[in-house]
Amino acid sequence: MDMKAVSRAIRSILPVRYCGAVIVAAGTASRMGGIDKVMAPLRGEPMICRTVRAFQESEVIKEIVIVTRPDLMETIHELCRDYDKVQAVVAGGSSRQESVEKGLQAFSKKVELAAIQDGARPLVTGALIDRTVRAAHSYGAAAPAIAVKDTIKVEYMGMVQSTPDRSTLRAVQTPQVFDADLLRGALKKAKEDKAEVTDDCSAVERLGMSVKLVEGDEENIKITTPIDLKIAQLLLEGRL
Repeated sequence: MDMKAVSRAIRSILPVRYCGAVIVAAGTASRMGGIDKVMAPLRGEPMICRTVRAFQESEVIKEIVIVTRPDLMETIHELCRDYDKVQAVVAGGSSRQESVEKGLQAFSKKVELAAIQDGARPLVTGALIDRTVRAAHSYGAAAPAIAVKDTIKVEYMGMVQSTPDRSTLRAVQTPQVFDADLLRGALKKAKEDKAEVTDDCSAVERLGMSVKLVEGDEENIKITTPIDLKIAQLLLEGRL
């Protein structure tokens, strides 16, 4: 039995709500040692192209909005000219939260689910996108996560304050996917309360909404430092 064919057949009869993706690539890359990580080359093409292509090729993603710095808008628009799901390339805001809001504003009225993706996670796979979107379709909010390997310490003024139980800790990745109206409301409330949220899940959690965690991917790393870039290159070589 061809299990891939069976999986495709199941997905075809279990459609999800219309989902758009906001790809956030508006950061300054302050920890990249002068490297512009959005345009950093990965196996011969800019990182942002790999991130966008994963969503372009996903069956569950219907449209894409890219949020970036004003100085990169024209360049990214040209790089993505062949990706027909890209509806807009817009300028980001002064914070990640504001950039996500600007991305949501650029969606068409058809969008019911919103997937928020770090532009600096170029190794995201179609399978990860698919299972996260489908979980959000069922639960209203979902995110991929992986178990924490290291022992985590809570620090205060240079001293260990406590040691959380590692078995309960998860490192959350993107895409984080939500009912679009829920996310808009959560971000609006966080803004009104002047609350700083570290990710989109945090904004939704503030409303008392539970977020479904799905299996993440160890290779779905976020490029934050030059070392991360080297690791991504090695991981891509292993996929050949």
